Amino acid sequence: MIRAGVIGAGAMGKNHIRIYSEMPGVELIGISDIDQNLVNGLAKEYCTEAFTDYKQLLAKGLDAVSIVVPTRMHRQVAIDAIEAGANVLVEKPIADSVENAEAIVNSAKEHKRFVMVGHIERFNPAVIRLKEIIDSGLLGKIVSISTTRVGPYNPRIRDVGVILDIGVHDIDVISYLYNRHANQVYAVAGADIHSMEDHATIHMRFDNEFSGLVEVNWLTPHKVRKLTAVGVKGVAYLDYVDQTVELHDSGWVRKAKIEQREPLRNELEHFIDCIRNQTQPYPAGEDGMHALQVGLSAIRSYKEKQLIQI
Repeated sequence: MIRAGVIGAGAMGKNHIRIYSEMPGVELIGISDIDQNLVNGLAKEYCTEAFTDYKQLLAKGLDAVSIVVPTRMHRQVAIDAIEAGANVLVEKPIADSVENAEAIVNSAKEHKRFVMVGHIERFNPAVIRLKEIIDSGLLGKIVSISTTRVGPYNPRIRDVGVILDIGVHDIDVISYLYNRHANQVYAVAGADIHSMEDHATIHMRFDNEFSGLVEVNWLTPHKVRKLTAVGVKGVAYLDYVDQTVELHDSGWVRKAKIEQREPLRNELEHFIDCIRNQTQPYPAGEDGMHALQVGLSAIRSYKEKQLIQI
């Protein structure tokens, strides 16, 4: 039985709580949030224990902890959890600086614990299927991947701009599909309505011949989540929301067979299975660090109006 806990019971934390409570072989030991009424209500609903001090939850001796708190708190909470003996899943982005991300990764190595970063789109069935299609060679060599992730502003996001909030999803997915890290980034962005950037176009280069383009904003009145992968033999169009992949080549237009499933459930099952089997989960801390580094470089690029080497 894997003993699990959740720190942070906001919109995303509630989903972690729900899924852990439903998973076979997992005991939800407790949940923590500074909002006492909120955490008490959720603890009653899911038959677990409530804490307003997360260190009291960590003292219960946990195998797995989801950290779903504001980004600026990730370093401290993650290291406290690791030092208490837990493996941690840190929601994206892994931290608010590369230095803090490195501190989390180094602490995990020192204490021989796993760090997984919650880049949930890797567990979207459509992304999983597209990765299989690309790796099979069906589309030939992939030369460019572009994404659109736009929609209205979510008022619960206060500590990061649109690049680190939603842009890192596609930065990570593009790196994952290419199986490469970006080495250059150039971004154009601005803050027209919000205090931090609320729209951005990010251009990434991989090994000098592969292209990644990410468009994000908090301005579009409707939600769009799409990806296009262009290969020398064909093109794939992916819809994250509908969980579909459509392939176009010189002779056919066809849809990939995909079994739809909640990405977060896939993600948490992977995390728990890795703890149970003592295998490294992915995306690992280093993957999260790369997505963060690209995101921070994109912010620097648009502010300095220059290409950034990574």
